[in-house]
Amino acid sequence: TTLAQLHTILQIVMGWEDCHHLHQLVIGCRLYSAPDPDDDIYERKVIDESRVPLAEVVPRVGTQFTYLYDFGDSWEHDLGAGSHPAAGGETATQYPTCIGGERRTPPEDLGGTPGYEQYLVVLADPEHEEHTNMLRWRGPFDPETFAAALVNQRLQKQFRSRKPAKAASRSEEHTSELQ
Repeated sequence: TTLAQLHTILQIVMGWEDCHHLHQLVIGCRLYSAPDPDDDIYERKVIDESRVPLAEVVPRVGTQFTYLYDFGDSWEHDLGAGSHPAAGGETATQYPTCIGGERRTPPEDLGGTPGYEQYLVVLADPEHEEHTNMLRWRGPFDPETFAAALVNQRLQKQFRSRKPAKAASRSEEHTSELQ
């Protein structure tokens, strides 16, 4: 897994859409991200995350690092490398798996923590003047829910091996030719 893939995993787990927002991982004293033309202007010394394996920079359980997403909203996450024993001692899947979570992630582009707090106030009050607009913008939202099964479906779709999918599509083509 590269750091770029970790970014994709985090986006899926958080339920975000990677809406052209900048992000970065800070591991030790180094900054990893997708290179941006404005890095020089902002004097950001970025190491290309697509070229760095996660295991190379987070080599052991307990390693702590930071993930920052959307520099305007400043969603900062403190992460730590951990381990989770797979059933039978071996991994049955070839893609990342979410083992749990609590509460739903704030939607993107709300204005960070203060914007999210206001969003929840507006949604909780059907009489609030912005209630209808917020519902139109994002739809219903329950901050207390977290659907690990849905996260895992999305992770599997993004990261599962493509070989079985190709084999399945070939057999479907064969079946349709026979009908």
